[in-house]
Amino acid sequence: MEIHKRILKEALDKGFQEAIVRVLESERTMTKIANSEPSVVQHWRSLDIGLYLVKDKRIFIAEVRGLDPSGTEYTLNQLLSIAGKLRESELYAPLPEPGKPVEVGNLVDTNIDKYIEDPSSLAEEVISTAHEERIDYIAGMIDLKHEKEYIASSKGFEGMHEYTSMESYIRVFAGEEGSGQWSTCSTKLRRDKLAEMARIAARYAVDSKSRVDIEPGIYDLILSPMVFGNLLGYISYMASGFSILTGMSMFIKNKPGDKVASEKFTLIDNPHEPELPGSRGFDLEGVSTTRKPIIEKGILSTILHNSKTAAKFSASTTGNAGWISPEPWNLIVEPGDYRLEELISEVKKGVLINNNWYTRFQNYVEGEFSTITRDALFFIENGEIKTAVRKIRIADKLGNILRNIDGLTKERYDVKWWEISYPTRAPYILVRGVNTSKHTI
Repeated sequence: MEIHKRILKEALDKGFQEAIVRVLESERTMTKIANSEPSVVQHWRSLDIGLYLVKDKRIFIAEVRGLDPSGTEYTLNQLLSIAGKLRESELYAPLPEPGKPVEVGNLVDTNIDKYIEDPSSLAEEVISTAHEERIDYIAGMIDLKHEKEYIASSKGFEGMHEYTSMESYIRVFAGEEGSGQWSTCSTKLRRDKLAEMARIAARYAVDSKSRVDIEPGIYDLILSPMVFGNLLGYISYMASGFSILTGMSMFIKNKPGDKVASEKFTLIDNPHEPELPGSRGFDLEGVSTTRKPIIEKGILSTILHNSKTAAKFSASTTGNAGWISPEPWNLIVEPGDYRLEELISEVKKGVLINNNWYTRFQNYVEGEFSTITRDALFFIENGEIKTAVRKIRIADKLGNILRNIDGLTKERYDVKWWEISYPTRAPYILVRGVNTSKHTI
């Protein structure tokens, strides 16, 4: 008997009425780059066991590391011993009927397995490509994975999901102030994407070496996929039933069918895109995944649900279950009509922003946020880039950002790093009239 089925039987035999067992086998290599050299190579082989358990409408979620059977048995006994001391979950809903997993093909690339064993040549290629520009040094990482996930539920669902992934980002430095950053991701070993990432980051670093200050105020902003990808993670999180229920969403006053963004903007959750590493055929409750618009031509189309949030909304689960909060799998923005140069030509007074971090919300319901720009920024005047500028802070509302999107590029980039939560395919976007403030250390 496979381990996930054995643990499921054990949980039910001990008296839990509902259960899901998730076993994740992972082999992973992360290569860290510092001062234009591979500095650390870390290799992991791991096995993690996730448990979702229900006893008298009391919900327990636990994780056990490693294959030692006593660890799982101990955890089950401990949870059972405290079950009577907890109150019923306000979010309890019966597990949904299982669906037939969607076959999502072409998610495993055996080339990644080869480089998991020895990734050194990939790091060297990224470093040498970046140094084709007149830069000083680069830093970053390349993360390669091969994972197998097994799920079994008390509803009779059994499924296996296998995929490989490549995720990478680099930051390039040139002169005293020049810096640029880019990232990429794929289910495949894509040398072309790694090279493109290195060239874009290096070019931004070289072009931003000589900077001046600009006054804060209202500007038209061109946000790169790195910046937009960061904001899309928050937008999609706010489009989940859990975020709305907990008061952490700017969509709390909206319902599907409401206009929430520019008609030029469409955001899709697509778990069946074979190039993006979030793709999968079933969610963590055993429900089949589907491609769905979250926002379509400016209209809020889908609230993401698992079985619990769906029950609260008298809706159906959307195949986006995490055990606590629903989540998107891959975020894809429909392309626009512009080349980047054409988007720049549309700006009378504005700033092109390469990267950001420290996105913080002052008011989730209002979508009021700020984020600090970093790396390359360029002041645009009368349709032309005039100079590189020093960092500023974007301080506005996400709703304003969405409503004021006035252009998107045809070309999109697949990005993911620690400021972009989900694999994302995004263009550059032009947003009119965005408030900025001075960044202070």
